[in-house]
Amino acid sequence: MADKKIRVTLVKSRFGRSPNHNHCVLGLGLKKIHQTVTVMDTPQNRGMINKVSYLLKVEDLS
Repeated sequence: MADKKIRVTLVKSRFGRSPNHNHCVLGLGLKKIHQTVTVMDTPQNRGMINKVSYLLKVEDLS
């Protein structure tokens, strides 16, 4: 599982959200709308993605 990757795209603005949600988005490496990053599929990253899933588009990379 640790060598799997996930592509995450920010599709909604992070402004006006709670500070904890902003920190999760920044922790994933996303700063601008429509920015895409590839992150490792770890429990820590999955937790951040689940917390702010309403702001993101997530794709599994095989």
